[in-house]
Amino acid sequence: MRTAIIDLGTNTFHLLIVEGSKKIFQTSIPAKIGKGGISQGVISEEGIQRALTVLRGFKEEIDKHEIAIEKIYATGTSAIRNAGNKAEFIERVEQETGIKIRVISGEEEAELICLGVKQAMSIPETSMIMDIGGGSVEFIICNDEKIFWKQSFEIGGQRLMDKFMKSDPISMRSIQMMDDYFREALLPLANACHQYAPKVLIGSSGSFDTLIDMQYMKEKGQLPEAHEVAFEYQIPAFYWAYDELIFKNHEERMQIPGMIELRVDMIVVAMCLIRFIIQLHEIQRIRVSSYALKEGIMAQALKN
Repeated sequence: MRTAIIDLGTNTFHLLIVEGSKKIFQTSIPAKIGKGGISQGVISEEGIQRALTVLRGFKEEIDKHEIAIEKIYATGTSAIRNAGNKAEFIERVEQETGIKIRVISGEEEAELICLGVKQAMSIPETSMIMDIGGGSVEFIICNDEKIFWKQSFEIGGQRLMDKFMKSDPISMRSIQMMDDYFREALLPLANACHQYAPKVLIGSSGSFDTLIDMQYMKEKGQLPEAHEVAFEYQIPAFYWAYDELIFKNHEERMQIPGMIELRVDMIVVAMCLIRFIIQLHEIQRIRVSSYALKEGIMAQALKN
């Protein structure tokens, strides 16, 4: 039985088509529904049009694979759940594409991300999973056996860019302001880290995928193989990438081998957040999972 999973992220829409547990097709396309509206709590008309264009293409692909409409799992996250025009957006998508969107809470998103990461790797020691989206960032403290703590924070990449990225390259003043903002916004995380003391950070997909691609291009001159989904990432490698990304402008960042257009700007604020987490919580080891929300939805659909 074939199933289609659509993850409608704030920045990127992902389509995954599976037969049982075997992936047979996947693609990620920027829809940028957060652009020009997320800080006002709406999806702009331009954002809606971009979304519809991407989803029409997804529906064509789904129809090619002869998947029944009830086997399409379309999941809406931060930009949609917080939009004042959420109902209108969902209705227009269904009218024009037949795709029904289920909007999930931040709590459920965190749980599904954790489930997705566990499809890529085992988590023997208490670790902190971090998933940086365009609208929200999810943190999960867990091991293989259980989730100790989880929370979704509305501080995703598009929101941080709107708030702090007033110049390119970003200014040192903006980075300091961001650090102050994180210290306040992420107080519940600081309390949880004090309680559970995770020393391993697991970066889930997104900007972390780009960091792995940059590292592979630097060291091996090629990207990882498609079947590689779990990685060790050295802390010195992170600081090398941080310097590469923070002090360059858009054009210079695009020249870095492994960089993609989709992440070239948002990765700057993502790096500031990752550095803040590593330093504040004395992280000693970084792991990266290419699996995230959509693989969690896949695992849940298979279980059900």
